Amino acid sequence: MPERSLRAIAGFSVFVFAVLAAREARPEHQPEYRTLPAASVEELTAALPAQENMHPGDWTRAHGDNTSGGYSALREITRENVRQLKPSWTYHSADLPKAGDLPKDLTTVTGLESNPVVVEGVMYGPTAGDAFVAIDAVTGRERWRFKPEGQPAVRGLVYWRGGEGNGPRLYFSSGNWMYALDAATGRPVETFGTHGRVAARGTVAPSLYRNLVIIPCWNVMRAFDVVTGEPAWHFDLIAEPSKGLTWGANSWGGMALDEGRGIAYVSTGSPHPNFLGMKHPGDDLYANSVVALRAETGELLWHFQEVRHDIWDWDIPAPPNLVTVTREGKRFDAVAQVTKIGNTLVLDRVTGKTLFPIRLRRAPASDIPGETTAEWQPDIELPEPFARRTFGPEQITELNPEAHAYVTKKIAAAKARFGWFLPVSESAPTIWYSSLGGAEWTGASFDAEREWLFVNANDFPCWSVVRKLDVPAPVNTPGSRAYAQYCAGCHAADRTGASAPSLLPYVGRVNMSAVMRIAKNGYRSMPPAPVPEARVRPLMDFLSGKDAPKPTPKPLRQELQPVWLGRVTDAKGYPGVKPPWGTLNAINLRTGRVEWKAPLGEYEELTKAGVPITGTENFGATVLTATGILFCAGTPDQKIRAFDSRTGAQLWEYKLPFAAYAQPAVYEAGGREYLVIAATGGGKPGSPVGDAYVAFGLGNTAPETVTARRSR
Repeated sequence: MPERSLRAIAGFSVFVFAVLAAREARPEHQPEYRTLPAASVEELTAALPAQENMHPGDWTRAHGDNTSGGYSALREITRENVRQLKPSWTYHSADLPKAGDLPKDLTTVTGLESNPVVVEGVMYGPTAGDAFVAIDAVTGRERWRFKPEGQPAVRGLVYWRGGEGNGPRLYFSSGNWMYALDAATGRPVETFGTHGRVAARGTVAPSLYRNLVIIPCWNVMRAFDVVTGEPAWHFDLIAEPSKGLTWGANSWGGMALDEGRGIAYVSTGSPHPNFLGMKHPGDDLYANSVVALRAETGELLWHFQEVRHDIWDWDIPAPPNLVTVTREGKRFDAVAQVTKIGNTLVLDRVTGKTLFPIRLRRAPASDIPGETTAEWQPDIELPEPFARRTFGPEQITELNPEAHAYVTKKIAAAKARFGWFLPVSESAPTIWYSSLGGAEWTGASFDAEREWLFVNANDFPCWSVVRKLDVPAPVNTPGSRAYAQYCAGCHAADRTGASAPSLLPYVGRVNMSAVMRIAKNGYRSMPPAPVPEARVRPLMDFLSGKDAPKPTPKPLRQELQPVWLGRVTDAKGYPGVKPPWGTLNAINLRTGRVEWKAPLGEYEELTKAGVPITGTENFGATVLTATGILFCAGTPDQKIRAFDSRTGAQLWEYKLPFAAYAQPAVYEAGGREYLVIAATGGGKPGSPVGDAYVAFGLGNTAPETVTARRSR
């Protein structure tokens, strides 16, 4: 055969091989699913003997203790007498601005989300006015008050009983710092760090291990000597910070700690900015993960990532729960982690291996230029999801014909897109469940006897779109110089976002009162900005676009920016999908099945109109008692409720003075069992703002209302 013919055949063969290889590499020629197998019983870690609770009447840390289990061993309040619960006292901190001074949107930047601690008859926690107080847990009377820099104990604190000549202390983050306060006086412990504080920018409760206090911070875990505040170790939650990566993997959900094994577990959030991932390429470890560290040294033991390259704001929002699970008649220690997309991860405490098979599904690709989405995402079957994961037209509300028609028309007019793990697009809004959960920061509680996990969840969709927005041309004004000094490090010099969200969608739409409060006090993971008073107004003018020269310079360029469009609702503001809109769920960790699901929250006007209870959005958390009572608030209807943990039947409810977007605490004081919760409204639902803590006990006839003195 001529050489030319041989070369032609060889060339054609290479072409055919390349075509076949390309076809093989295309997603439609790959399997849709693959599975990470569950660990065998032989691979699991046997349970250690349960540690005896030496102080069952105390609530020493947010979520109860280092297990983050939300459990109380007290037994005075039972299914039979829970209906007799009445307020014992109501404490008002009296440190909010006067009603006439409240900015209209103050509800977006205030409201306590913190779980207080109660030890030996004294409750410790933050106030709505950003102070920190000690309160007599029997009478509700204030004992002392301290005003730190920033917003204290945003999502909790921890109590140290002291030792080696040191008295009891309280540890919590506030702004850029972690404080150590003398529990008796409320004064900073001068010998800890620098005048009672160390640099540690966080929002969640620390944990104590031997001589260390360990705290999740912005992009890093830190440990300090519990007595002196000397740094012990740190672990970067960004996988390769040496490469200058700027996306965040902070922990705003929290942590748990296995004291017997000396292992700290932390949940991490999504990388920044949200919705577009070009600035955080790759899988983004250790974002959206459960990370296990050796508590003594900070050494990484294992990590497990749920969502890869998250562009939906699907953080792992809650602290891990330390649980024990039975397999083949034997008990094994595990970590259970509830997530925003309704999953429950159950992982071996020592190895990180999963106790249930984890199914992965091939995910849709983004149509945004330069965006590379992850090839596989979790599509978990067991444990059963406790929240909806994919929106579809069949889910549109049928509350009444008008609501159905309104939402149908709105979605059709927007040409909205929806689908499992569908990325945002410039072509049309994308609808998904949801930046607001599923689970939220308040997490789950655990029944060690039944091996059931209880979690409240949201079940309504949101939507978002990508738009080309003008990147303003650089200007040299007092406001731009203030921005460069105090804001650009996180939000980028051109306001397009780095480790914090882009500000471009808000240019010209900034509410000055809200921004000024955020700059002064911080907000959740954002610390207070030390902006001198004289420079605040120029900064605000710059952010709102008021101080641009005239004529305004042409934009520097246009850049794709995500715009969150909020919740999908009907004309009256109700969620635009079929109920339930908020639920309480019991998950059996032995079988992975949801044992029961109950609506959580009520729109009373709908109930009166004959609509079955729908549930509402909720941002509270459950607490379980040894008698099988499950307490939960978190709903805009301002109620706290008790449920039978076996069935989900509601046993009791009480309307609080303000909504309570926090976890209750259960404690014993003066020989009686109490339930206490921060009820200050505000928060994401935008409820009326208040300043209360309310404590409940059995058989009260004359509850006290205590108002703190403003002069303190």
